[in-house]
Amino acid sequence: MAYSAAGQRVLITGASSGLGAALARQLAAGGARVGLVARRPDRLAEVLADCRRTSPDSKMWVADLGDTPAVGELALQVWDVLGGIDVLVNNAAIPKRRPVAELKPDEVETVMRVNFFAPMRLTLALLPRMLARGSGMIVNVSSVGGRLGIIHETAYCASKFALCGWSESIAVDLHGTGISVKLIEPGPVDTEIWDQPGNEEPLYQGPKVPADEVASGIIAALGSEGFEHYVPDMKAVVDAKNADLDAYIAGAAAMAPR
Repeated sequence: MAYSAAGQRVLITGASSGLGAALARQLAAGGARVGLVARRPDRLAEVLADCRRTSPDSKMWVADLGDTPAVGELALQVWDVLGGIDVLVNNAAIPKRRPVAELKPDEVETVMRVNFFAPMRLTLALLPRMLARGSGMIVNVSSVGGRLGIIHETAYCASKFALCGWSESIAVDLHGTGISVKLIEPGPVDTEIWDQPGNEEPLYQGPKVPADEVASGIIAALGSEGFEHYVPDMKAVVDAKNADLDAYIAGAAAMAPR
């Protein structure tokens, strides 16, 4: 069943660039009123201007999702301004490419705050209102790195594994309540996440999927009955890893430069 964005109120984090921006533009073009959240005001304003061409009541909020105590308040503010939230898209994420022996605890905790604790707090803030209404959708954008341990990506993978486990469990808890949960597992997407200060050069040098293509896949997932969606479809890689975890670890470790 195709997803109809018309009239939907959608909160999207990480909306100033990449996948979040592409998703915001496509949903707004489909008639959704989008609430955009990100750190960079200039970039966010550009995306909002694009969205308002087709969805003039769309709004933006400049916020640092690493400031986790403020995240719940932000969610309720967006709800009040938009007149409700039908779909929460937890998309914002930061990388930390570094060998584990060189990581500092604070760096790992920073990644966890943005990639896991912020989605958790947004969800828990909005959930009582969604449950009282009897409808809503929570969309967690994880990563294939939430199902596969990737070399030099321990902090990032830990945060995305946590998001996967959280998503599966809340889907069980919310079954039959009218609240649906979607877990999105993007593969390599062509966004700024590959070129961030304070990160090693990525070892992966293969093809990357355009953000617009992945955004279209996410919107298609919103209209489906399934819980987990690989965009593009890399589930076979995850299945192969699960079939022989020791072989996967040895093969992934072989990617390290010698």
